Amino acid sequence: MGRSENGGKEKKPKKPKKAKATTKAKAKAKAKAPEPLEEKDDPVLEEPEQIRPVKPEIEEKPEEIPEEKEEEVKAEEAPEAPAEAEEAEEEELEIVEEKFYDLNLRRIWNAPREKRTPRAIRFLREFVSQRMKTNEVSISEETNSMLWQRGISKPPRRIRIRVVKDKEGKVIVFPGEGK
Repeated sequence: MGRSENGGKEKKPKKPKKAKATTKAKAKAKAKAPEPLEEKDDPVLEEPEQIRPVKPEIEEKPEEIPEEKEEEVKAEEAPEAPAEAEEAEEEELEIVEEKFYDLNLRRIWNAPREKRTPRAIRFLREFVSQRMKTNEVSISEETNSMLWQRGISKPPRRIRIRVVKDKEGKVIVFPGEGK
């Protein structure tokens, strides 16, 4: 029937493209220097006044402390030994229940290599919450570092833990004695 030469498709007329500013034109516009400011209107060009101190300078002299008081101050500033800090923390807990567990983390090693230690921590929290019948479980820094000691892919195969429950129902997991 009556097909046109281009296969029945009509071409639409093209719109003229807008002229874009070239980078050279932009560079010329930036290169134009701004008009100089009049010196009368600009307060920045005036000379600043010299600043005078409000109060005369006071020389500070260190106070002399008798030798006896120096020893007392040094004793107060000295940090406590880590063992003493742990004992003080445990005494404040008012322990209601304390148990020791040996956990075999054999099942953790079935997890993908880069997820083993995080899985071991989740397993430990879940295990302790079931045994102590509470959801408020916190793991001490020592226990955490014991699990992460060899990295994310190699947690220990077995751990010994000491679980402490206080009056408020909070449970803290400490490393157990021995291994």
